[in-house]
Amino acid sequence: MTTVERLRDYLPDYYAEIVEMDNLTATEGVEFDALYSDIETLLNESYPETSTIFLDRYEKDLQILVDKTKPVDQRRSVIISKMRGSGKVSGSMIKNVAQAYDGGTLEVGVDIPHYTIIITFIDTMGIPLNLDDLKQALEDIKPAHMALEYKFRYLLIREIHNVMTLKQLETIKLSNFTGGVPIVN
Repeated sequence: MTTVERLRDYLPDYYAEIVEMDNLTATEGVEFDALYSDIETLLNESYPETSTIFLDRYEKDLQILVDKTKPVDQRRSVIISKMRGSGKVSGSMIKNVAQAYDGGTLEVGVDIPHYTIIITFIDTMGIPLNLDDLKQALEDIKPAHMALEYKFRYLLIREIHNVMTLKQLETIKLSNFTGGVPIVN
């Protein structure tokens, strides 16, 4: 049911044949539709997970360098991780920030004798696309005396040998294999 029809339903039946009321509800219905659309847009922009128009504002407020050449999902992940990365630094905070970038499962470990925080990507194959932003975000929140180490997951021969067909293997990106780089013609 359109907004115009809803407005007409609110009126008593004797207004149905009055042309002026018909015109009035038609024009008001269009305005209400525009208002509802604006309200929905404002609600979507109120959360970085769905924002598109206000990303610049989030970045400015969080003192993030605005880079409009990056895809929107990468810009969102920087914003979300920056929001998650405030307060006392803990393993769970570092994990939350890292997952905002990658979206996959990962583990955070600490090698205390070597003052190292180890980020291990579990289900992301190869190097994540947004790794440079992740590194910068984690550098900003980690304790100064700790180093960061990243461990990536690649496909191994035992995971494909006698497990996948050649057709299935052809669909896998080369960057998912250790040492694999895309071939550019």
